Amino acid sequence: MGGTELKYVHQAFEENWVAPLGPNVNGFEEDLEKYLGNSSYVTAMSSGTAALHLALVMLEVGRGDEVFCQSMTFAASANPIAYVGATPVFIDSESDTWNMCPEALAEALARRAYNGSLPKAVIVVHLYGMPAKMDELTAICEEYGVPLLEDAAEALGSTYKGISCGTFGPMAILSFNGNKIITTSGGGALVTKDPALKKKCIFLSTQARDAAAHYEHTHIGYNYRLSNVSAGIGRGQMEVLDERVAARRRNHRFYTALFHDVEGIEVLTEPNDDFFSNHWLSAILIDPDKTGFSREDLRHRLLHRGIESRPLWKPMHMQPVFRGADFFGSGVSEALFRNGLCLPSGSNLGAAEHERIAEAVRTLVPKVQWSPSV
Repeated sequence: MGGTELKYVHQAFEENWVAPLGPNVNGFEEDLEKYLGNSSYVTAMSSGTAALHLALVMLEVGRGDEVFCQSMTFAASANPIAYVGATPVFIDSESDTWNMCPEALAEALARRAYNGSLPKAVIVVHLYGMPAKMDELTAICEEYGVPLLEDAAEALGSTYKGISCGTFGPMAILSFNGNKIITTSGGGALVTKDPALKKKCIFLSTQARDAAAHYEHTHIGYNYRLSNVSAGIGRGQMEVLDERVAARRRNHRFYTALFHDVEGIEVLTEPNDDFFSNHWLSAILIDPDKTGFSREDLRHRLLHRGIESRPLWKPMHMQPVFRGADFFGSGVSEALFRNGLCLPSGSNLGAAEHERIAEAVRTLVPKVQWSPSV
């Protein structure tokens, strides 16, 4: 917490605004719109998953439709496809950003176009805060007339060519879950450039109540709006967002320095200056043929010292729940999962924690060098 969240929460109680509407909800949306720029309109919602579900609903995706989705991601990117009864088709990653591969997407769309059955949407993810190759992906989707949805749940504060992630396509989603760069304890948002879509999202996310003295409903609605209390936490968090991004990027610099001279360990880093990642999570790839140890060897060595690390997301096309789904790619995401490790990345890590991590790594890789001055 940044310290000012309670001010907004107390204000909600003092003014008796504890429902899923109120000054904090409006203020939080305005704060996000200003931060994102690029003519964005934001609807605060109960979760990023809810926002993605409503995005598909508003695109009228349903049974018999396909939605292309990045395979290398958390299940929340793909689950809403099942919510609307559509069929997911998973797209592989490329090795620069670990995000959706433009070549694999182009191949998949070309095959579907040949068969006369284009998907209703494409969902790209900015994995671990790393921006995807949005120029290429956007151009491919525009060529086929397929809407591109951004899952920017992990990428608030990240930019591609100076433009905020989450503001490229017709709709995008953010997440404020407890593990994200900022949090409302649980929450998310839908981002669009179309004010009419924001109005429709608010309507659907508040049970789709028609304008009448009584309760009248001509559409199926959802209870997906963010509460005014939670939005108050978000307003306080927005005041420290830049500090949180800076802290995560310091962690990335620490790991880059730590593994600089270690052959066979690659830290996920921006390919060039077009990409600016918030480095929500710092992650590495380990080549066991060059290091002499595996991802699991390092994970267990850290765990033995009381330091948690985790494998990368298991690709969706490898998940039992999506067994049999179509997949386009060359196995990049499978290799990432096999050899990749997410390292401690909390915003509150400092020199003492970094040194503790470095000492644990040295028990397996004696040659790593690091000092707090790096």
